[in-house]
Amino acid sequence: MAAAAFQRGLCFRSDPGMAGGMETRSRKGQVVSFFLCLCVSLAGCETIRYSVREEKKSGSLVANIAKDLKLDVGKLFARRARLVSKSTKQYFELNKESGDVIIKEKIDREDLCGQSDPCLLQFEIVLENPLQLYRMEVQIDDVNDNNPKFSKNEFVLKMPEQIPINTRFPLEGAQDSDIGTNGIQSYAINPNGHFRLEVQTLDTDGSKYAELVLEKQLDREEQAQLMLILTAADGGLPQRTGTAQIRVNVLDSNDNFPRFSQSVYKVQLMENSPRDTLVTKVEASDLDQGSNAEITYSFRQVPDKVLKLFKLNQFSGEITVLGIIDYEERSSYEMNIQATDGGGLSAHCKVLVQIEDMNDNAPEVTLTSLTSTIPEDSSPETVVALFSVRDRDSGDNGRTVCSIQDNVPFALKSTVKNYYELVTQKPLDREKVPEYNISITAIDRGTPRLTSVRIIRVQLSDINDNPPVFNESSYVMYLKENNHPGLLIGTVHAADLDTEQNAKVTYSALPGNIGDLPFSSSISINSENGNVYALQSLDYEQTRDFQITVRAADGGSPPLSSEVIVRVVIIDENDNAPFILYPLQNSSSPANDLVPRSAEAGYLVTKVVAVDGDSGQNSWLSYQLLKATDPGLFAVGLQTGEVKTSRPITSPDSVKQKLIVLVRDNGEPPRSTTSTLNVLLVDGFSDAYMQLLDVPQEEEQQDTLTLYLVISLSFVSFLFLVSVVTIIAIRLYKTRQCRERYVPSSRNFYCEPNFPTNPADTRVTGTLPQSYCYEVCLTTGSGTSEFKFLRPLVPSLTADPSAAGGSVLDSQINSQLQEEKESLRELSHKVAILAKMVLKIQIPGDQQNSVKAALRHLNADGNSSAPGTRDKGLQGKGGWNNYK
Repeated sequence: MAAAAFQRGLCFRSDPGMAGGMETRSRKGQVVSFFLCLCVSLAGCETIRYSVREEKKSGSLVANIAKDLKLDVGKLFARRARLVSKSTKQYFELNKESGDVIIKEKIDREDLCGQSDPCLLQFEIVLENPLQLYRMEVQIDDVNDNNPKFSKNEFVLKMPEQIPINTRFPLEGAQDSDIGTNGIQSYAINPNGHFRLEVQTLDTDGSKYAELVLEKQLDREEQAQLMLILTAADGGLPQRTGTAQIRVNVLDSNDNFPRFSQSVYKVQLMENSPRDTLVTKVEASDLDQGSNAEITYSFRQVPDKVLKLFKLNQFSGEITVLGIIDYEERSSYEMNIQATDGGGLSAHCKVLVQIEDMNDNAPEVTLTSLTSTIPEDSSPETVVALFSVRDRDSGDNGRTVCSIQDNVPFALKSTVKNYYELVTQKPLDREKVPEYNISITAIDRGTPRLTSVRIIRVQLSDINDNPPVFNESSYVMYLKENNHPGLLIGTVHAADLDTEQNAKVTYSALPGNIGDLPFSSSISINSENGNVYALQSLDYEQTRDFQITVRAADGGSPPLSSEVIVRVVIIDENDNAPFILYPLQNSSSPANDLVPRSAEAGYLVTKVVAVDGDSGQNSWLSYQLLKATDPGLFAVGLQTGEVKTSRPITSPDSVKQKLIVLVRDNGEPPRSTTSTLNVLLVDGFSDAYMQLLDVPQEEEQQDTLTLYLVISLSFVSFLFLVSVVTIIAIRLYKTRQCRERYVPSSRNFYCEPNFPTNPADTRVTGTLPQSYCYEVCLTTGSGTSEFKFLRPLVPSLTADPSAAGGSVLDSQINSQLQEEKESLRELSHKVAILAKMVLKIQIPGDQQNSVKAALRHLNADGNSSAPGTRDKGLQGKGGWNNYK
């Protein structure tokens, strides 16, 4: 129990039973009697007093009123016992079940009463049925919870070097919010060789202050500055202290001090005195002359609050009213005045001002500090304004209540007595509400109630708290391939809810690649308007689509940004012709497709396979027969590319069929390509037959070197044929002359019986029974050029046995024929050598094989023998193998 004193007197109680014997009285008389009894009861009750220490935790026990009032605990609840506080704040609460009065909220005596002593909180215990009222007072005892504090961390004293010993220098006292023994009790300084400290007590309020007393003469030349530590200590347990540093600057000699006419000036001043009202005038004189006698006045270690209320004329010493003097705020003021001459010497006096009270003030809202513009990201409990609400009156007329409207994210927070802070309570958003007009209403409890309203305008400054937001979650842009460089593809746009620089949006593309190339080589984004440009022509077949990440950053600090995916889709154009996969269309010899002559209509010959690098409609391919040796024999599937026979094959059909198939896409405009097919109509598929039909294709060859080769070989062949024809003609002419010489004109031709009628039957190796001349043809088809021997140009000479002229004639003819054969053999050998040299010098490698194959037709062994004969031609001289 924290009860320090308990006093109780008998209270007059209103007894409900009294009305039972007064049935004949009127109800009006009963009501008057009841209230009369109640008033007597309230007036007759004495006060019960308790005491409790400040800073106790919430829930601490103050007293048990059931025990102190000698009431049954059960009746407290039945009689609706309640605790009614007389202060605006509820510091205590009553537990009806136990009768305990406990602390509801921690009590700070300094905030509640300041330096007033005793500090009392009053409340009443009200009981019903019958109605009873008990007055209670709780004295709040001080605890030592505040340290002594000086107004400055360092005080500077200027002292002449020749001031006398025992000169006193009053020091500014420390302030301690505690009272009694917990207040300041002593001062001390660190040990030094010049000063000691004496503690004095004020007569007005008993507070203590320190004076610095000189014990040893100062000598500026010896020590120009002294540093002292002043310590103020209170009397609490545990003891608390506060320190300040005193810096003593020793001045050069000035031997006369100013002197005040009075050491203490006492003045009476009415509260609410107008500004510039003269309070008093202090005067000091100095026996020195010149600048040392010029005296200036100043406040010495006076609190800031006093400096706001009073003004001191530094030349005349007049003290006037500067601010509003309020008795309710403070009833007396004490000021230390310092008079300083031109040489730096000073004297001190005290001015005590007693304030006389008057009751004529309404509540006042005084704005001490205001931050009219606050960032929108201010955290809760951020102080926007600091103001005080004061009523200069006393009692109920001086008690005020302060509030603001409910629809704002701000709250009032009480600080010290009569001071409030306007703080933020909820998150702020400038984009929703850019400013607030806050009405601060102060109402006193007087009759009639007076109200003061103060409107504070608070603006929210923009903070970069909104990143740019794209108007779409993702973008899809379309671009036709083969575009012109610098073409605008599309635009991205982001908006920022912030203002000014925080809302300035710049666009950029994050690093990335399109294939093997970086974005920067193909795509550009305008940093100001978000336009997306293509820097180079793009190919659908290489890149069908790609994604870039675009970042939008604002100009705040730090900048905020957001990103969006931009997908660029390349639209295909018909810029690729169909490509033949099968059959291969290159410089090599195309494959020959064999079709049996027994094939019926619809026989699948082959299939043309093609692809198109484009897509969609541009890649739809159709096939048609563009050109054919026999257009009615074959048909091509429009969609499949299958080559089939359209009718049965007949015997008149050419063995070799050449087909040109057109492959066209469905683009706009359409593109096409052709495929050449060689089809051979055969009776069977044996290897011997296929070799027999292995004839070269006839194609045009645009190669200039090949054309020159054909011309050269044709010319050589022509010379060869002319030479052969000429030799044969000469030989025939000589033979006829020879026969005419030995054979008569009649048909009685001499014939040797042993002369062979058919020279081919002779077994002499190398005989040439007939003279042959062959056409040498060189086709220009790629990879298939070869020599072919055609029919003999000169028919063989028939040997007429009846025309034989004798053995001498036979031997002569045989000799001539042998010479002819040798000449023809030498000529054929030279033509083969010439053709081989031309092949080695001028024909490319991929065409040499075709020409070699043609030359091999001269002889399977590489010799130029005539078809159907046994002449070995070049065999005896090494043949073709000598030139490989």
